[in-house]
Amino acid sequence: MLVRDAGLPASLVDGARASLTAAGFSVSEASVVADEQHKTLATLETLCVAMARAKLERAEPVVALGGGIVGDAAGFAASVYRRGVPIIQCPTTLLAMVDASVGGKTGVNLDLADGKPSKKNLLGAFHQPSLVIADVDALRSLPRRQLRCGLAECIKHGLLAAEFADAELLNWIDANLSLLLSLDGVALVELVARNIAIKAKVVASDEREEAEDGGGRALLNLGHTFGHAIEPIKTLSPDGDAGNAPLHHGEAVALGLVAACRCAASMNLVPISVAERVVSLLTRAGLPTHVQGLPPTDAIVEAMSHDKKVLGGVLRLVLPVGEGRCRVVTDAPPAAVRAAIDSLR
Repeated sequence: MLVRDAGLPASLVDGARASLTAAGFSVSEASVVADEQHKTLATLETLCVAMARAKLERAEPVVALGGGIVGDAAGFAASVYRRGVPIIQCPTTLLAMVDASVGGKTGVNLDLADGKPSKKNLLGAFHQPSLVIADVDALRSLPRRQLRCGLAECIKHGLLAAEFADAELLNWIDANLSLLLSLDGVALVELVARNIAIKAKVVASDEREEAEDGGGRALLNLGHTFGHAIEPIKTLSPDGDAGNAPLHHGEAVALGLVAACRCAASMNLVPISVAERVVSLLTRAGLPTHVQGLPPTDAIVEAMSHDKKVLGGVLRLVLPVGEGRCRVVTDAPPAAVRAAIDSLR
């Protein structure tokens, strides 16, 4: 079953289909509209129905061709169909290559039918891919906005990379940013390889995010608690132009990184220069560091209370605590959290 992003160039889809057919597979297909509004239980059901109609058996794989939304939805469908069939991730966006395709987290958003934005990734399963194929040539078909979104996750990895044997990653991204934005093939391969290596080490140490020492896989959520709270707000735009709303995931993560760094600085965990450097790097990458029209701070704090890292009703934040190092913090003062949110306005 080839599950593809409905917006992919025909050449990419044709190439995948031809490769699978040449390998002796009978290929059935389903498409996914790759936006947060379609990352739903309805899409999950559509994929499972397509798999059932194709009579997909337990040893026969789902191949996810597209970005993180496609990979998450297809992976979740593969995890529940017949109680689990193989998933092969073929990410076509930088964000999916360095983050979503590696680690086995799958899922969809949940609408609570309360008039509020859906809860991001509230439903899902851990379902490790049998194979991940990241072809950086696919990035040449990517809109520039999507490429920049992937850089947000790479910068996030750079902020925690010292814990995972790549203390120089953030400096390397900083020094090579112009090459990356110009799609230099050699630079892109190094970027993807180094980021995947970090993600794989984190996941291998704590596959199901169960570490209790303030580290492990939870560190990968740096910037995400803030970011997930604002990402579902459909009226927000990265540049103030309503035509560019809503925020993409990487843009929300960029804003979340700014908030996390400023929260950490308010708590004296890091000097303010850390936040200033992150703001500078994100700006050079073309990512937002503030957003117009943010709802009242109380609403953002309430949305953060639904984050998956909340334990016993206590908000837990991943915050930087040094050069290339982060940890989970359970005692962030409410004033520091609120000030961090307000700094995005």
